[in-house]
Amino acid sequence: MANTMFSRRSLITRAGQLSLSAGAVALLAGNESLAGKHASAAGGNDVAILNVALGLEHEAIAAYQIGAESGLLQKPVLDVAVLFQSQHKGHRDALVATIEKLGGKPVMAMTADEYTRSARLKVSSIKSQVDVLLLAQRLELGAVNAYLGVIPAFGDRELAKVAGRLAADETMHYTALTQAMGASLPAAPLSYGA
Repeated sequence: MANTMFSRRSLITRAGQLSLSAGAVALLAGNESLAGKHASAAGGNDVAILNVALGLEHEAIAAYQIGAESGLLQKPVLDVAVLFQSQHKGHRDALVATIEKLGGKPVMAMTADEYTRSARLKVSSIKSQVDVLLLAQRLELGAVNAYLGVIPAFGDRELAKVAGRLAADETMHYTALTQAMGASLPAAPLSYGA
């Protein structure tokens, strides 16, 4: 089975080329009655975009697993990493269910070894807790920008709100990781999604 490494940039690029239907977002949010109103708009383009997002969630889950198993994280930081990983698993499960409801086939996660060797994750350069946090911070910021990048594709404010909720989780993760490292939060307004 061939797996593809997805990037946050590819989600934004695909969203610019294809827009998620209102039905797909409603399914993702667990609102099947709203999805029914928009079911005719759901299709293969939605599945392709959702699979890119799913690939990103698989990558985040793997990165947190690598960090947790590294032995480099102190107990309070490890607890937060496990919490964030569980939230990414929730995103993954919602994406898988939505893709299946749209008649698509969810992209599979790569093996742990493939993630460890991934050039994007650069696991071999992780030598300290700060290195683990920097990796997670980079991935979370990419997720924030990717999810915010797809919001303008929606005409329905409620559906845009659902997409924003995914971005909000990623923003919370990014902010907590940034503060855990004692780094400065962005000072400029409109720092995310650009």
